[in-house]
Amino acid sequence: MKVGPTKKKIVVKEYQLDIGTIQVYENFMVSIFDEGATLTLERAYQIIGISEIHFRDTNFGIISLRKNSYAVDPIIYSYLRELNNLKAFAIVSVKEVDMHNFKIEKLFYKKPMKFYIDYNNALAWVLRRVKSK
Repeated sequence: MKVGPTKKKIVVKEYQLDIGTIQVYENFMVSIFDEGATLTLERAYQIIGISEIHFRDTNFGIISLRKNSYAVDPIIYSYLRELNNLKAFAIVSVKEVDMHNFKIEKLFYKKPMKFYIDYNNALAWVLRRVKSK
């Protein structure tokens, strides 16, 4: 099971936040957060700000690459779903606990969101969603 990227996509910009890394590509972002981090609303605003810098007038997707275990405040999803140009949100993990958490997170997000164990499958879905809208 592959969890990391294998297809060569070019990173446009990489942001080192206090909780992890955001990699910005042409029409999607990848988040990789640190072990034990907590994704709060304040930190989600940083990510929303990054999306506005790079995708203000274009559709985009987010891939949450969950290599580490961290906490997510589900209230952030009510803010993320307000981003009309965010067309796809994928979570990539091989951990069973992340699959259970995904089911809860999806209840808060209420927009297209999928769980994958393979990064390339997640990337293909995100790119399809971004291009079709």
